[in-house]
Amino acid sequence: MPGRTDHVVVVGAGLAGLSAALHLLGAGRQVTVVERDVQPGGRAGRRDLAGFSLDTGPTVLTMPDILDEAFAAVGESLRDRVELIGLHPAYRAMFADGSRVDVHTDAEAMAAEVERFAGAREARGYLRLRGWLTELYAVQRRSFIDANFDSPAQLLTPDLARLAALGGFGRLDRAIGRFLSDERLRRVFSFQALYAGVPPSRALAAYAVIAYMDTVAGVYFPRGGMHAVPAAMAEAAKRAGARLRFGEPVRELERVGGRITAVVTEQERIPCDAVVLTPELPTAYRLLGRGPRRPARLRHAPSAVVLHAGTDRTWPQLGHHTISFGDAWSGTFRELTRTGRLMSDPSLLITCPTVTDPSLAPPGRHLHYILAPCPNTEVGPSAVHWGELGPRYRDRLISELERRGLEGLGASIEEESLVTPAGWAASGHAAGTPFSVSHTFAQTGPFRPRNLVRGAENVVLAGCGTTPGVGVPTVLISGKLAAARVTGGAAPRPGRGGRTRPTDRQGPLTAPLGEGGGT
Repeated sequence: MPGRTDHVVVVGAGLAGLSAALHLLGAGRQVTVVERDVQPGGRAGRRDLAGFSLDTGPTVLTMPDILDEAFAAVGESLRDRVELIGLHPAYRAMFADGSRVDVHTDAEAMAAEVERFAGAREARGYLRLRGWLTELYAVQRRSFIDANFDSPAQLLTPDLARLAALGGFGRLDRAIGRFLSDERLRRVFSFQALYAGVPPSRALAAYAVIAYMDTVAGVYFPRGGMHAVPAAMAEAAKRAGARLRFGEPVRELERVGGRITAVVTEQERIPCDAVVLTPELPTAYRLLGRGPRRPARLRHAPSAVVLHAGTDRTWPQLGHHTISFGDAWSGTFRELTRTGRLMSDPSLLITCPTVTDPSLAPPGRHLHYILAPCPNTEVGPSAVHWGELGPRYRDRLISELERRGLEGLGASIEEESLVTPAGWAASGHAAGTPFSVSHTFAQTGPFRPRNLVRGAENVVLAGCGTTPGVGVPTVLISGKLAAARVTGGAAPRPGRGGRTRPTDRQGPLTAPLGEGGGT
């Protein structure tokens, strides 16, 4: 980024914005964070409902080392601010035939579970799969995930050949099938393609890195809920000298030539040397008055209907995270991404955080988060249609889960909140989906919307719509990459912290992130 970058305004106090702020503070910049909401978090927000504490966004945290690196940039530690609880098992998978398997991230425990579930041959296949996932992640982390791209030519590294040799350019379902023949187990290691917005039959095998994060690196839950993470990041940023402005929607960006000179909120005008924009891409481009030129319009990932249910009980068959698979599979993905129909035989994620942290609900009560993937508003029902469709679909989901063994679920609900694509759209999410731009090949790596915008030389984007993509770990990395664009130098090594200006402002962002996780 040319010119002065002493004072940076970060627009948005979600995970990407707070990550950028911490890395910028660690590199010696003055930072002001402006956020339209009255609290930090963005998608990872918090809502209180009659004593139930709802996480409004992600519920799965993996790769905590990536998060810890943001804290380390200002000389702090994640574990000094947030108590992380390892989940064992990480997931429980339940199938239409009545079988179930616990997904452990410990290799020995999972191999034993797979052998119990599907036999010794599948257990051996699992161990080979685990090794492949680990190799795949190591190759992609170096050159494709933790990297700013300015040209497709940057893909031409030795790691590209290694990725090809590992089969990363084949199809995900076939790649998993090389190791596992049991169709139920294949689902466990490929359903993560939903995060990328692409069916396993069409997703690149390279996207199996998401399965690595979920099934190898470990799954965690922050005591106090997922919102504890952005709350702690905001406190660390404040302690490191950031000015935090909540409840201040940005109205416009003042420009002189190709540079933004001030961010104007509804309350004040904030002069700046550089800007990090983390809102949804359409909002960011509207503020800039321009967007990138692309040969084809952006395609968005499927959306989700989320029912937050505060209940007077829970069910012993549920874990902290439970995936309830329907009998249908490939047809489900067609409905979500092509035909635009609601799932006729849904696969659902049920999260019960009060199993791990009872403080999130009143005494003797439980909180259930039921997520049903659904088409976005580009291919499925419109936001207007969801106003009428939402309550009926909520009733269908309750009936289906009662049929699958959660007897009395409907009657147990004391408080609830239903979020549909209409709600996501009203919050500013393009195509009514919180999962942003899908990860098709044409929207991945150097082909994804860049974090630099032509004609705005001191602006950089961060968040799930830009590099590297969707998910808690990748959004945190996007904030780090945005900071590197501003500073032009390497991030401080973990533990160094400090607010001094780096001496080498030309080097690449090379500080290692370690092996830990977040989805």
